[in-house]
Amino acid sequence: MTLQESLLGFAAIAALITVLPGTDTALVLRYTLSQGRRHAYTAALGMISGAFVWGAAAATGVSALLTVSEVAYDILRIAGALYMLWLGVGLWRASFTKHDADLPPGALPHHSLEPLRRTWAKGFISNILNPKYGMFCIAVIPQFLVPGVPSVWMGLLLSVVANIEAIIWFIAIVAAAQFFGRWLNGGTFRKWIDRVTGTALGAFGVVAILETRHA
Repeated sequence: MTLQESLLGFAAIAALITVLPGTDTALVLRYTLSQGRRHAYTAALGMISGAFVWGAAAATGVSALLTVSEVAYDILRIAGALYMLWLGVGLWRASFTKHDADLPPGALPHHSLEPLRRTWAKGFISNILNPKYGMFCIAVIPQFLVPGVPSVWMGLLLSVVANIEAIIWFIAIVAAAQFFGRWLNGGTFRKWIDRVTGTALGAFGVVAILETRHA
C-alpha cells in the first residue's frame, strides 16, 4: 500500500465515522446554541486534541492494552460513561439555575459564559474517555500503516486526515445551528437545549454501563 492509497482509504472510512451522531456532535451543538460559536470551536479543538492522542497511541501500540485486557477496556468504558452522566446531570442543573429566560433572542449574559479552558477540557476528556473512538483507532489505523514510514508519524498523519474531516463537519454543524438559532435562540430555548443535550449524554452513559455489565 502506498502513502496515497493509505490516506485515501483511511479518509473514506473516517468520514463515515465522523458524521455518525455521538457525544461530539451533541456537545458542539449545545455550545453553539447556548454559549456561542467561540465556545463550540473550543470544544471541538479539545476533541481534536484527544483524537491526536488516540491516533498516536494506536500507531505505537500503547493502546493495544485495551484489546488484550478486558478489565482495562471496561475501566475506560465505565470512566467514560460516568463522565457523560456527570456532564448530563450538570447540564440539567444548569438549565434550572440560569436566570436569563427573559433575554432577547441572541443575547448571552457575560456571567453565563463558561471559561474557555473548561470548554476545551470537556471536549478533550469526552474524546479520551470514549472507548468506541479508541477502538476505532486501534482497529483501523494499524491497517493503514505504510512500510518505511515511522508508525508514530503515520498515526499522527492519519489523525490529521480524520481531524480535517471532523473540522469540516463541526463547521457545518455550527453554521447550521447558528442559522436556525436565529429563530430558536433565547433564554427559554437554551434551557431546553441544555436539557435535551444532558439527556442525550446521560443516555450514552447509561447505554455504555449496560453494555459493560452484559459484556
